[in-house]
Amino acid sequence: MPRAGIVTVAGKPNVGKSTLLNRIVGQKLSITSPKPQSTRDRIVGIHTTDNAQMVILDTPGLLNPKYPLQQAMRSTAVRALDEADVIIYLADATEGLPPSLSEAAELSAPPPAPVIVALNKSDALNSVRREELASHDGVVLISALTGDGVPDLMTRVARLLPESPFLYPEDEISTQPVRFFVAELVRETVLEQLHDEVPYSVAVQVEEYREGSSPLYIRAVIYVERESQKAIIVGGKGARIKSLGEAARKKIEALVGEKVYLDLWVKVLANWRKNPGSLSRFGYQLATGKGK
Repeated sequence: MPRAGIVTVAGKPNVGKSTLLNRIVGQKLSITSPKPQSTRDRIVGIHTTDNAQMVILDTPGLLNPKYPLQQAMRSTAVRALDEADVIIYLADATEGLPPSLSEAAELSAPPPAPVIVALNKSDALNSVRREELASHDGVVLISALTGDGVPDLMTRVARLLPESPFLYPEDEISTQPVRFFVAELVRETVLEQLHDEVPYSVAVQVEEYREGSSPLYIRAVIYVERESQKAIIVGGKGARIKSLGEAARKKIEALVGEKVYLDLWVKVLANWRKNPGSLSRFGYQLATGKGK
């Protein structure tokens, strides 16, 4: 009997969860950035082998929320723990053994699914430290960047999945629409090209995705919170938004496999990160009280 189920990847911000998802799926689905909190929603990747199918959830980093957007991010991460059949608790190997997942996530009770502790960035350790950490029961040393240790991690995960027919066709790699990933790639490009506070104030929506057009026409809107941020993104004589558009277009073309005309706009939506109505508009769900 094959095995199939939901595998939630959880951990503090910036430990490499998105890099691990992309490594497992073999394609870039989740945006990556040196900036923490770059993942805001759960990203779904599907990894299928001959006898196991993993529906992998990349989740926002576990943090103490300071405003409504972060509350929605935490809520997303906690819900994904509740839904999991197996949890990969990812931590930074250079920081040693992490606290328990319940402690790190400030959960009122341990999650119901079995937890595998995966220590990422193990390629940065010397051999003595690697052996010391690997000696702990239930700990797997990996490098999401190089792939070292990831096959062993996947083997351990597969053994813990429930017996089940595959949940999705074998050739699918995600349950989310292309429009979602297009918006994420635009936002990743903003993270790459701009610094300080501006990227954290950015949300992206794809307003038009004209299938059948040649080149593929996509209109996307970059939302910011203040006019000063809009001016930064547009840049002098439109230079910055042109640069953002060119870089994002190349990524989108690699994703969809065809030529793209990317029509980028910038609009101001004041204080959207703190406004429940605006958060709902962008698809973020605030906590309902569970797991606080």
